[in-house]
Amino acid sequence: MKYKNILVTGGAGFIGSNLCCSLKEKYPQAKIIALDNLKRRGSELNLGRLKAAGIIFIHGDIRCPEDLVLQQKIDLMIECSAEPSVLAGTGDNPAYIINTNLVGTINCLELARKNRADLIFLSTSRVYPYETINQIKTKESATRFEWRQKGIGEDFPLAGPKTLYGATKLASELILQEYCANYGIKAVINRCGVVAGPWQFGKVDQGVFTFWMLAHYFKKNIAYIGYGGKGKQVRDLLHVDDLFCLIDRQIRSMDKLNAQIYNIGGGRKVSLSLLETTKLCQEITGNRINIARQAQNRFGDLKVYLSDCRKAERDFGWQPRKSSEDILIDIFNWIRQNERQLKASFA
Repeated sequence: MKYKNILVTGGAGFIGSNLCCSLKEKYPQAKIIALDNLKRRGSELNLGRLKAAGIIFIHGDIRCPEDLVLQQKIDLMIECSAEPSVLAGTGDNPAYIINTNLVGTINCLELARKNRADLIFLSTSRVYPYETINQIKTKESATRFEWRQKGIGEDFPLAGPKTLYGATKLASELILQEYCANYGIKAVINRCGVVAGPWQFGKVDQGVFTFWMLAHYFKKNIAYIGYGGKGKQVRDLLHVDDLFCLIDRQIRSMDKLNAQIYNIGGGRKVSLSLLETTKLCQEITGNRINIARQAQNRFGDLKVYLSDCRKAERDFGWQPRKSSEDILIDIFNWIRQNERQLKASFA
């Protein structure tokens, strides 16, 4: 690999910390730097594993340009930092998500420009408008809502409301493309669906599959929310190790990329409804818990989302390798190995 100094922003978060550790394991001669503001609860638990892996940690905030004045030149940035909650900003305080997901991205782009660094930007499937997605015809089976179409491709229409989370990430994509055109930055944009796996501190509004497993493991009450409270909403999911496999291939192809966009997820093959997730969690943990039913939909919620990843498959020969059950088993084993810390954090 040609890159010697790699900066991962959001490097103590779920995706960032896993990417840091995987990069260091595969490329031990590379200097891997993780920068994170540690705002998200649980991210501090990743600091020990980063240190043990030989990764440099910087406590910094991408909203503050002075925190991005580094002591060494970087030649690749993987931009994982974000406020990832779909519900963020829906109340009366949009400033944090705008400053983090848009202003923070611009600060990262400036760092890449000054260092002439290549950039891998983790965006989101939430750039696509929820009303248009929910207009796709579905049929209802015993355990899920189904689409006839394969999934959402990169050419899906973007016009329409998409939550502040999605809007700030799309705005960041557009500015990134301008930086590529104006300053010659080599970059790739990955619009990720639900990424899951060990070291994700799941919440009801982000990291739902980990949240579901945590609730079953620690016997906490949860609820099916929206669409009649049936639990038939469907999402595809992707193991964080499968995401690393894609990014590793992209790293070795950056000279050929110019702000290309890829939809990344498990697709129809690796997808679950909440009802199906419950069944798997029961089988894996041996626990049954009370699940309430709330019929009313939440703001911006989706009945179904599946990624169409054929472009990534064509360009990189990449496909997800881990099944839905594999992902949940990996999450369960991680919870079991870190039960004491997670119980205190999840309580």
